[in-house]
Amino acid sequence: MPSSKKVEFAGAQGDTLAAKLELPSGKPRAYALFAHCFSCSKDIHAASRIARRLARHGIAVLRFDFTGLGQSEGDFANTNFSSNVDDLVNAAAHLADEYEAPSLLIGHSLGGAAVIAAASRIDSTKALVTIGAPADADHVALQFEDSVAEIEARGEATVSLAGRPFKIKKQFLDDISGRSLEDAAADLKKPFLICHAPLDETVGIDNATRLFVAAKHPKSFISLDDADHLLTREADSAFVADIVSAWAARYAAPDPLPAPPKPVKDGVVAQETRLGKFQNWVVNQDFATLADEPASVGGDDSGMTPYGHVAAGLATCTSMTIRMYADHKKLKLDRVTVAVRHNKSHVEDCESCEAGKPVKIDVFEKDIRLEGDLSADERAKLLEIAGRCPVHRTLHEEVKIRSRLVE
Repeated sequence: MPSSKKVEFAGAQGDTLAAKLELPSGKPRAYALFAHCFSCSKDIHAASRIARRLARHGIAVLRFDFTGLGQSEGDFANTNFSSNVDDLVNAAAHLADEYEAPSLLIGHSLGGAAVIAAASRIDSTKALVTIGAPADADHVALQFEDSVAEIEARGEATVSLAGRPFKIKKQFLDDISGRSLEDAAADLKKPFLICHAPLDETVGIDNATRLFVAAKHPKSFISLDDADHLLTREADSAFVADIVSAWAARYAAPDPLPAPPKPVKDGVVAQETRLGKFQNWVVNQDFATLADEPASVGGDDSGMTPYGHVAAGLATCTSMTIRMYADHKKLKLDRVTVAVRHNKSHVEDCESCEAGKPVKIDVFEKDIRLEGDLSADERAKLLEIAGRCPVHRTLHEEVKIRSRLVE
C-alpha cells in the first residue's frame, strides 16, 4: 500500500519547511513536486488527494508548506512569489539529494504559476502540469483588492484570505507586479498539461487560454468541467490525478511494468515482473492484475497476496452463487457483500493427526451481508446456498495438484 512520510528541508530563506512525501508501493515510476495554491497548505484537499492518488498510480509526490504557511517556519509577510519559486527549487534539490530528482512538476493556482517560473531552474524537469493556474502572478492580488490601496499607502495591511488573517507587505505587490507567465510558458520547451475548469470563478478560463496559446508543443488541455477552483469534490481531484498519471506516462513517468504474459486456455498464468522480490502478473482470460507479498516479508505490497487471491475466489464465487439462486427464486435481494478472512487455527481433535500433536488447519471465515426485503427463512436459505458455491465445495473436497516442467 502507498505510504506517507514526513519530510523537512531548508527553504529559500533558511527556515525549516514541513513536507510530506507520498510513496507508492515498490519502486516509484517517477518523483513529482506539488506546489499548492496561494495562502493554502500542503494538506489542502486538492494537494493531499491528488498526491495520494498519484502514489497509487506509482508516482511519488512531495508536497510542502511554503515559508510561513502551514507547519513550516518563517514569516509569511516576508515572502513573495519569487521566494515561493526559490522554495520550489530547494524542494527539488532535497528530492535529488535524498531520493530522486523530480521529473514532473505540478502546481495548483498560484502554485501552477510558480512551477512554470521554476521549471527552467530545475534541470530534472521533464514535464509540468498546472491546475487552475493564472497567466499573471499579480492575478492573486484580486483576492485582497480592497486592501491594495492601504498596502500601497502604509506599506502593509492585514487581509482576510479564506477566513484567516494574513499580513501582506508592499514588497509582495512589487514582486508580482507585471509578472506574466506567458513568456515563461513559451520558453518551457517541456511537455505541458493545462487543467482548468471553464466555470472557475477564482481564476478565469481565459488564463488557461493565454497559457495554452503561449506554450509550445507538446501541450495539452483538459477541461475540469464544473469543478470549483479548489477542487473540493473528491471526484474532481481523482479525475485530475488519473489524467496526470496517464499523460505523464508518455513524458515523465513511464510505467516500468513489462507487458503481462499471454493468457492460457481455461486457466490462470502467473509470471514474475522482475521488478520486486515477489511481484507477479496474474492473467486470467483477458484480465491482468498483480500479486505480491507484504513489505513485512520482503514484498512491495503492490498486489493481493496468494492467499488473498484464494480468498477473493471464495468471496466472489459465494456472492455470484447467492445472486443466481436469488434471481431464480425471484427473491427481493438488492445486494450481496461477502467478506472472507483466512487464518490457520490449531485443531485439538483430528482423526488423521499424529497422536498427541496438535496441528494447524486453514480456516476461511465468510461474513455474508444480504441487503433487501427478505424474510428470516429466505436469509437462512441463502446462507445455506452460500455453502454450495463451486469454490467453497472445491476447498472442502480432496484436491490433487499435478506439476510439470514445460519448455
